[in-house]
Amino acid sequence: MAETSEQLSCVLIPVRDQTLLLPNVSIAEIVDYDLETDNSERRWFLGRIQWRGVSLPVLSWEAANGGEPATPEGRRGRILVLNTITDKHKSMPFIALATQGIPTQAKVAPTDLKKKTGSDRGMAGLMKVRFEGEECVIPDLSILESLAAGVSG
Repeated sequence: MAETSEQLSCVLIPVRDQTLLLPNVSIAEIVDYDLETDNSERRWFLGRIQWRGVSLPVLSWEAANGGEPATPEGRRGRILVLNTITDKHKSMPFIALATQGIPTQAKVAPTDLKKKTGSDRGMAGLMKVRFEGEECVIPDLSILESLAAGVSG
């Protein structure tokens, strides 16, 4: 596909039984899966990572979206460090999200996305779309940030 000015650089993020789709600019860094686990009662809170001198909460997309928490099998999992977008940005500029595999890059034009109506996107999903034949979920980052704010610090 030839790159045009209407294309957005995005990342396809493998999670259990789904693929998330986020623009590159929402991701500060992708790091190895190495976290300090936590025995919190919050099922979506997997623990923390130390990143650039900051302790970040790591969320399980699956549990934040109403399912069972998931940790990666083998050595393929990664942690996405996400830039925050809400008014909490000054006090919490980053959060982290566990993946079930290695994210891949994609160039996405508006015409490449087909909105899926009537399908369950879960409570932390903003929208379901079809991209290049694959069903993807665009996460609602404000919901993930609200969850992370409860364990931030």
